[in-house]
This record gives sequence, structure tokens and C-alpha cells, in this order.
Amino acid sequence: MNLSVSSPSNINHQTMTTSQISLRHVSKVFPGRKGWLNKLTGQATSDFLAIDDINLDIEHNTFVSIIGPSGCGKSTLLNIIAGLSSATSGSILMNGQPIAKPGPDRGMVFQNYALMPWMSVEDNIRFAVETVYPKISPKEQSRIVKEHIQLVGLVGAEKKRPNEISGGMRQRVGIARALAINPQILLMDEPFGALDALTRGFLQDEVERIWEQERKTAIMITHSIEEALLLSDRIVMMTRGPAAKIDEILEVPFPRPRDRTTVENHPAYLKLKQEMEEHLYRETRAVEAARLSR
Repeated sequence: MNLSVSSPSNINHQTMTTSQISLRHVSKVFPGRKGWLNKLTGQATSDFLAIDDINLDIEHNTFVSIIGPSGCGKSTLLNIIAGLSSATSGSILMNGQPIAKPGPDRGMVFQNYALMPWMSVEDNIRFAVETVYPKISPKEQSRIVKEHIQLVGLVGAEKKRPNEISGGMRQRVGIARALAINPQILLMDEPFGALDALTRGFLQDEVERIWEQERKTAIMITHSIEEALLLSDRIVMMTRGPAAKIDEILEVPFPRPRDRTTVENHPAYLKLKQEMEEHLYRETRAVEAARLSR
């Protein structure tokens, strides 16, 4: 498996066709406020270059985490892959085809759950299945819903609404809903960020179990070094923004299937953890220094 930061000298057709996701020279600019009223009220702003010249290849069935300081464009990059946002320049290909909009080949898990509050657990999942597969029979839809409720360990909570279950259970619904449409790629934007430490650790173990069973390509945004090391095959480390870039990509050598104790006792664990800590500390200090110098 190969996931690499690419420069113009090593970009070639073979890499683009064998990678499931290929990003080439991707940049994203958010336009500033420049109207006459903005200028009159002193609220005019310049354009903001969030990410700059991102080159990345992700092969099938790999688990990739993206980590970096706050404001470095991690979610912007994920939204571009999801088709929720467009790049200002560059190309984004999935299986050799341009990504122009959201699609059922990509399932998204959000930090804030994004569930329909008036729907039960099973109806939230069924809604996604009905939307993507409107022509399959109600019996088949029910089978898919039941199968994914079992997959994420929510048997017994099928009829409960989101306000009747815990945050961890809501995120299980989000994961089940994303997987129920059978996407090629699972995208997760800090899926455990809103959870307490104990629930977060439990769900990390559950995602590892589910990923081993499903073997989807997964791309996850996280601020947690331990989380990235537990779950990932590769870790993409981004520089600070604006104009954030990919600084380095770490290979994670831990064998699968994984458990937390085995990973933490692996000879390479402390070295990788230290390298990630140094990166985040350096980039975060640079962000603070830039803020204080304004």
C-alpha cells in the first residue's frame, strides 16, 4: 500500500489510476468581504487561502487519519473529498473520476451526530437507505437496517429517539447510517470529539472492530494522537494555516487486528507518538506566535 505526498516529479498516470482517491495541487480560497458596505463599516476582509497545493494518494481499504493544529484546514480538505465543498484549484479524483458533488459512494459521520430528532434510531438509518436505494423492497430495507443496528451494537434501542439515548449511542447511529448505504469510502470529521474520555475510548475500539469487519477505505479527522495511532494505517500531518500544506505522512506499522494494549506496547509506538507531539507542538506554537504578533 502506498499513500504519499506527491511532488510534480513523481506524479504519474499509474499512481492516479491505482489510487482510490487522488488529489493533485488542491487549493481552497475563501473569498473575503469586499463590498462597499463592508468597506464603509470597516468589516472588509481579504481572501483566505485555507489549504494550498495538496497532493495526496489514498489506496483502497486503508484507514487514514488527518491531524494538525486547529484551523489548518483538515475539515476543509475532508469536505472537498466529500463533495460538500469545491476546490478553488486542482483536481480531486475518485477511482479516476472527478468528484464534483456528494454521492452515496461516500458516507459521512459528523461530530455533532446530525440525526433527525423526531425519528427513531431505526428510522434515521432507514431514511438514508430509502434515499439512496428507493427501488429496493421494504423488506430488504428493513434487513439492511437491522443488520447495521446489530453491527454497531444498538439492538434494543431501535425505537428510541436521539434525545432518549447517550451521545455515544447517537454516534453509533451516525456510523450505522453512513455504512448502511454501502459507501466505498467512510469519511469521519472528529467523530468522537464531543464524547467523554471513557465513551470515546470505547467507541474507538468499536470502530476498529467494525473497520476490520467492513474493510472500507476510511478517512478521519482527529486531534487525538492516541486515536490516530490506534486506528490508522497512515497519518497525514498538516502544517498550520493559512495556506496549510501536508508536512509529512507517517506509516503506522502495528499489525491488525489491533487492541489498545498491543498497540501501546509496540516498539514503534513511543517514537511515532513523540514525532506527532513535536509536530503539533511546533505548529501550534507558531499559530500562537503569529496571533500575538498582529
